[in-house]
Amino acid sequence: MAMTSNRLYLLRALYDWICDNHLTPYLLVDASGDDLSIPYDFVEDNKIVLNLSPSAVRDLDLSNDYINFKARFSGKSMNVYFPVGAVLAIYANENGHGMFFQEEQQKVAVDKESVSNSEPVKKEEKKEEKKKKGSHLKIVK
Repeated sequence: MAMTSNRLYLLRALYDWICDNHLTPYLLVDASGDDLSIPYDFVEDNKIVLNLSPSAVRDLDLSNDYINFKARFSGKSMNVYFPVGAVLAIYANENGHGMFFQEEQQKVAVDKESVSNSEPVKKEEKKEEKKKKGSHLKIVK
């Protein structure tokens, strides 16, 4: 049975989490697609960062297929929309907490043998790795 993408559900949850913590939600959007309406004057390297805070946008609609809202750019009102799949990341501007998304795959196949035969990483192995790296702290006198 095919499942729908979880990207929109994660976007909605992270948007609410960022706003509930009184921070500013920013979206990093891939601007190279065809079916989007964005302020192209602000695009750099085929990407655009959009402020989605409640004070910056109106009529925000996080629908199943598209993200749609109204905002002002350089004093001009604009209706912005783009597919949910174009969102590369959502994060809080103030501290960078959020999530980057990987490209969606059509179908992920799971090999039962590789899952059942995989061994968990032991705590001792993790401790040894930490010891090898050494500390990043320096002694100051």
